[in-house]
Formats: sequence, structure tokens, C-alpha cells
Amino acid sequence: MPDNGHPNKHIDLISNENVDDPISIERSSTVAPFPIRTFRRAEEGPPRRTRSRAARVGALLAGILLTATAAFAATNWVVGVAGGSSGEAQAASISNLTITAVASPAASNLLYPGGNGDVVVTISNPNPYPVTITAVQLPTNTTYAGGYTSSSLGTSQAGCLASTPSDVIWNFSTAVSGSSHTLTTPLTVAASGQPNNPLAVTFTNDASMTAAAPAACASAYFSMPSLTGITATGGAATATTSPATDSWTS
Repeated sequence: MPDNGHPNKHIDLISNENVDDPISIERSSTVAPFPIRTFRRAEEGPPRRTRSRAARVGALLAGILLTATAAFAATNWVVGVAGGSSGEAQAASISNLTITAVASPAASNLLYPGGNGDVVVTISNPNPYPVTITAVQLPTNTTYAGGYTSSSLGTSQAGCLASTPSDVIWNFSTAVSGSSHTLTTPLTVAASGQPNNPLAVTFTNDASMTAAAPAACASAYFSMPSLTGITATGGAATATTSPATDSWTS
């Protein structure tokens, strides 16, 4: 139909594939009018969604967790232990300690007739556990030390032998062999191969020289008579730090 006095003009609405809305195009035509046609783009489906990297990583970790959980999950198959099930253990053996006369650290209190002096020893423990000493047992008061010319105790001092006698004995020893004397502080020797084993100990004033000691014993070094025993127990304990000082006072 005529539009604003312009016969034979018609308007077609066509869709433009590159835009969202249809555009109108005016054109002249000498042909008979025809119906207005409209063109629509085919409807598109819902927009494609792309998962973020964080979402993908989260899904992967969740999968790993589920797999691990499944691998270690408890089941309904409960398993017990057969009667008499056991294991084997073994106790360590017991070995005696070794007490040795040494020159270091040097004695502070030196012997003289009627006086007392220090005794220096090392105590070695061959056991795989600590050993704690609480007392010593002494020989009789007529069991004498032998005198030597040097601290190496290699050469005897003439006129100052155990048989002379030297008149050097353990302090507080008695006429009875094996008298027991409690240490002021227990001594713990570490296990074999551990620090503070051997343990160096100075027994303060635990040697005694009687007033009858011969002059030949002046400046001599003495190897004290062997102890008849010790009171000691093995087991867990804190080792005494070497060198140590101890004594018995009665």
C-alpha cells in the first residue's frame, strides 16, 4: 500500500546475521506489493560453560582423596589375633666393674704419718646399662698398700712394700674383712661405650697412713689393697659426670 504518497514502495524487514536486532531497508519496486517477510536467527542453545582452573584442581584433589580413603577404609571383615600370640625378648648379662688406680686427676690431700690422703681411681662398666654404686667393702686394717717410685706404679719403692709394711691402709677399715662403707653420694657409671665411662673418681681422704709408717715411704706412690666388694645395681639411671669426687666417712 502507498506510504506517505509514494506508490509502489514497500518495506521489507530482514534480519542481519551480524547484529541482534532486525533492520529495515527501504527499496523501490514496481512490482505488486507482497507480504512483509521477517527473518529470525535460529535459536541458540544455552551458553557453554567453561570450568575454571581452580574448579578442575579441586575436582582432581577430591578424586585423589576418595581413592586414598577407599584404599585404607575399614571393612566388615574384622580380624583378631590367635591365642598364645607372643614375641621374644632377652635380658642383658651381668658383668663386674673394674676399678683401676690412676694418677689423674692428681690427689689434693697427700699422706703423711698419722694423716689421711686421697685415692684416685677409674671405674669401668662393661655392661650395656648404667651401674650405680652405693657402698664399698674393705679388706682388713692390716692389709697394706705397696709403695712405688712413680705414678705409673711400675717400680717398687725399696723399704716401703706391703710386706714391710708400708702402714698405708684404707681409712675406716676394721679387723674384719669385708666391712661395708656407704658412699656419701651414689656413683652411677654410664653404660659401655657411653660418655663418662670410665668414670674417674677421687675418694677424698679415704687412704690412711699410720704413725708407724717407715721413712722409706716418703714421696712414694701407693697401690691401695684390692676392695673385697662393692654394693651396686644395674639399671636405668643418670650417669655421674667424670671426674667426680666422693668418699665414705665411717
